[in-house]
Amino acid sequence: MTIHRRKTDSPRGLLKTDAAEPSRYQHARYHPSPDLDPFVEHFWSVAWDLRGLSPERAETLPHPSVHLIFERPAGNRIAGVASGKFSRLLRGRGGVLAAKFRPGGFYAFAGVPISTLTGRNVPISTVFGADGRTLERSMAQATDDGSRISMIEDFLRQRRPTLDAQAKLAAEIVYAVAADREIVKVDHLVDRYRLNTRALQRLFAKYVGVSPKWVIQRYRLHEAAGQLAGPAVNQADLAHSLGYSDQAHFVRDFKALVGTSPAAYSRRARQHG
Repeated sequence: MTIHRRKTDSPRGLLKTDAAEPSRYQHARYHPSPDLDPFVEHFWSVAWDLRGLSPERAETLPHPSVHLIFERPAGNRIAGVASGKFSRLLRGRGGVLAAKFRPGGFYAFAGVPISTLTGRNVPISTVFGADGRTLERSMAQATDDGSRISMIEDFLRQRRPTLDAQAKLAAEIVYAVAADREIVKVDHLVDRYRLNTRALQRLFAKYVGVSPKWVIQRYRLHEAAGQLAGPAVNQADLAHSLGYSDQAHFVRDFKALVGTSPAAYSRRARQHG
């Protein structure tokens, strides 16, 4: 069985919640095998045991990624890009193991525009047919992360995926947005990649599942949540650095997505950090 290295960098997009005692959770992320790295960003697992305790809420600002999810007891599924905040009330005992695909990476398996999956959870058999159901039965018998990841990787290899040039370009653009905080407008991508706006939109609809504007806003709000969870920041300066023309617009966007104002989120994060 392949030994998969754990990721050690800090995940982006996790929101600070009021609860979440760390000792009640086990969370890990694993690098994929090299041959699947062009398609899979990482595998992740989380397990919780809240038996006899109050339910606790987990919240994230999802990335522009498709996930192949195996969960007990809630069920298995393919999750398209979630357009809003992900919020889940955890109860009792459970666990998840999932493959997080790179932007553009799942198209090699789905063969349909990824925008058709956006905001949806569909049965694994919707994409993989009877083979997907066979995988689900095998996964139910496995007892550890390593075995489950190896099963998923073998299954994906059997599909003989290929990554076309447009899928690679889509991933390159998404990762550029994630890494470069100076990208705050779609025009910045148009200029950098010499694509007109309509071509860029078509590329993202086919391979990513959401618009370039969505990706830019999401990663800038990831930054905002991260900074607000740390030492006190000037919110007007923060809004300007993220490309907002005024603080009020930033506050509206943040509250619409996260569910609370930046000031309230910052206070809560520091209280429970």
